[in-house]
Amino acid sequence: MREYRITAEEGHPRIDVFLAGRPEIGLSRSRIQALIDEGQVTLNGAMPKARQAVNPGDVIVVRVPDPEPMELVPEDIPLDIVYEDEDILVVNKQRGLVVHPAAGHWTGTLVHALLDKVDDLEGIGGELRPGIVHRLDKDTTGLLVVAKSERAMASLQEQIRDHMVQRVYWALVHGNSMPDTGRIEAPIGRHPRDRKRMAVNPKTGRDAVTYFRVLERYRGYALLECRLETGRTHQIRVHLSFIGHPVVGDPLYGPRKPHLGMPPQALHARQLSFRHPASGEWMEFTVDPPADMMAVVQRLREEA
Repeated sequence: MREYRITAEEGHPRIDVFLAGRPEIGLSRSRIQALIDEGQVTLNGAMPKARQAVNPGDVIVVRVPDPEPMELVPEDIPLDIVYEDEDILVVNKQRGLVVHPAAGHWTGTLVHALLDKVDDLEGIGGELRPGIVHRLDKDTTGLLVVAKSERAMASLQEQIRDHMVQRVYWALVHGNSMPDTGRIEAPIGRHPRDRKRMAVNPKTGRDAVTYFRVLERYRGYALLECRLETGRTHQIRVHLSFIGHPVVGDPLYGPRKPHLGMPPQALHARQLSFRHPASGEWMEFTVDPPADMMAVVQRLREEA
């Protein structure tokens, strides 16, 4: 951890520019910006934006994570592959599987499983995240597309950037008093005190928009269909908790006591649609939630 106090001589630089100029840190501005987004940088005890200017007397604290291991070893982890061709692979991710290596999860990830099953995947999109176009949280189940070629990676990243990829989730939530449809627009950033959590934060958060529609209402619960306009970390979980209807079984944003015997967490990426990177064909995939989530839904239907 490093701490800096801004002097009068240093003026009012942007925080990312100031830190990128520190030779003892030795990181590029883009890496500094990533650390800021990850909540590893504080300005006077709060989470700043990368573009934020600093002032004389301000105190910056930087936590630089340990270097990431650079060698990935394929692992024989079972995958439910929904579709595959020479450019893409669509997988129905199981609960408990982390998508890519990160601190605390250097083995046993989806990336390790893909390296075992897909030839020539290494290096596509980055050494630690080969093939990974978008993420699902560890305990979120459902559809995720993987790029098997550089052209597929470029095309899918562009489609996500232009909001052309359609992602539809089912979420079983606490409460049933929400309107039939709704739009949640609330910026999301790192929680000011708990770096493992995200939070709605108008000052430092990034724009985030989630649409929802009620599919079924039960006694004290509801099943929602959610659509993402943006793709922030934990977006659906944070937004639904923000409006008072957290996801059932969510250990970070829901009630601490277990509910309905549901393992973490009742959130499933059910539909995924995009244009094929090579043919331009519109591709649509649908998978139902896992059996344990549907068993809880069926029990609620019977009790309603």
